[in-house]
Amino acid sequence: MKKQNVSDAVIRRLPRYYRYLDDLHLKGSVRISSSTLGEKMGITASQIRQDLSCFGEFGQQGYGYNVDELRAEIGHILGVDERHRIIVVGVGNLGRALIQNFHFTEAGFLLEAAFDVSPALVGGEVAGVPILDCAELERFIPDHRPDVAVLTVPQAVAQQTADRLISLGVRGFWNFTNVELSSESESVRFEDVHFADSLLTLSYRITDR
Repeated sequence: MKKQNVSDAVIRRLPRYYRYLDDLHLKGSVRISSSTLGEKMGITASQIRQDLSCFGEFGQQGYGYNVDELRAEIGHILGVDERHRIIVVGVGNLGRALIQNFHFTEAGFLLEAAFDVSPALVGGEVAGVPILDCAELERFIPDHRPDVAVLTVPQAVAQQTADRLISLGVRGFWNFTNVELSSESESVRFEDVHFADSLLTLSYRITDR
């Protein structure tokens, strides 16, 4: 399967394809054309075909795409079937909300533990996920080898927390700290989530000019 030299724009559209196909799958749809899928997503059929061609040949002329097959293929490309291990570092309001409400398993992640420094939280659990002391990271990570850390720690300790986790072997970060994190290692990846960016984008779209 081709995967090299894929633009960031294409990569960011793949989860949208997967989400729409998952919805079609749940509704029992068997097949869909690129034009119909494009209409639902607000993009052109040619864009869909071009995006998918980065990874191989999909669909049949005159038939379109088999929903289940394309959903499975895109899920495989995204790594949904790899069951990445993930931890949450910071169990404040946001960390707790993510643990309680985000379906990590549906995205292909196994949430094994959460970490915090608060004695009031350590030893408890959220939605069945144990809360461990951050002091245990050096013991836990080599044993469990999580691929990704969800960072919901205060801004003041965001980079040093990331550096600590990177030194222990964590290579992916879902970053909610509102700090642009960095690493000298090319193998480490950050996915930064800035709520204000999304809200300001909405502000732009509803502002009269």
